[in-house]
This record gives sequence, structure tokens and C-alpha cells, in this order.
Amino acid sequence: MATEAVERESFLPHGRPFTRADLEAMPDDGNRYEIIDGVLLVSAAPRPVHQRVSMRLSNALFGLCPTGLEVFAAPLDVQLAEDTIVEPDLLIARSEELTETHVVGTPVLTVEILSPSTKHLDLAYKRARYEAAGVPSYWVVDPEGPSIIAWEFIDGAYVEVGRATGDTALTLDRPFPVTIVPGSLV
Repeated sequence: MATEAVERESFLPHGRPFTRADLEAMPDDGNRYEIIDGVLLVSAAPRPVHQRVSMRLSNALFGLCPTGLEVFAAPLDVQLAEDTIVEPDLLIARSEELTETHVVGTPVLTVEILSPSTKHLDLAYKRARYEAAGVPSYWVVDPEGPSIIAWEFIDGAYVEVGRATGDTALTLDRPFPVTIVPGSLV
């Protein structure tokens, strides 16, 4: 265990923000690593309810996704800037924004599935970075509700365009027409 800590410390930058290069040098230890504005964030593996929501929502989106767009579930890095690499729980990206290792640019949709340990991060920091990058659509799913909130990037800021709880359907036009019932995701 002490050897692991020393190994990890040798990858950490000293006196400067984290970058993509630092992230790529991190050990493959089962943790989820992201950087927002140069700050390293480490998350543990998600709970089963989180994964259930992820799978059910990705299946629904995959079946409706038009040509030229692709649906992905985490882990897949999205590079919003050199010092901001995030892993949305789900995302839809244009095919031309994919590299061999990650997405460069703004996905057309990012989805975060809330968990107790990441709720604040998803609703505050990640939402702010997606908004600053101009990600056209951002959804947050809360398995505890169950609920979903959808925002669209309009005139330089996120505007809430829909919200649903339980067995109430939410119908959205972007990134393509879709109807989601939060209760069916859990």
C-alpha cells in the first residue's frame, strides 16, 4: 500500500495545475480520474442503481440516435480544455469529435447521474464547466427521485427546458426527439 502511494505521488504535478498529460500518467487503479480547471478529482466506482440508470438511459438514447452522432457511457474522457478533462456518465458526441482515446470539443449532450458522493460536483462544478464550454444539452438524473432535469445552452447560458419525476414523462427535442420516464430508469 505504501508503495502504491509513492508511485501515485510520482505522477502528481507540484506547484502547477493538472493537465491531460498528467491524467494520462496516472496509474490504472480502478478509480475514476477527472480534472476541472487543473484540479484533480477522484471518484470511486458507481453503485448498482447508478449503473442500472446508465444502462437503461443509454439503451433508450442509442435506439433513437441519428446517423453522425454516437452514444457513449463512462468511462470516456471529454477534453473541454487542456486543464479540464471530464467523464460524463453518458454523452452523445459527433463522430468527427472522436479521437482514438477521447472526445475533443463539446458533446451535443452530457448526462450526469447523481450519487451521494458526486451530487455537488455534478450540479455545481461540472454543470458550470459544461456551460462555459457551450455543451448544447445537459441532463441530470437523480435515481433517488427518481427525477431528471434538462438544460439547454441558449444565448450563452443554461436554461431549464424540462423536469420530470417518477412516472411523469419528459419529452425533449434536443439533441433529438426523445421521451424519458424517470421511474423506468431505476
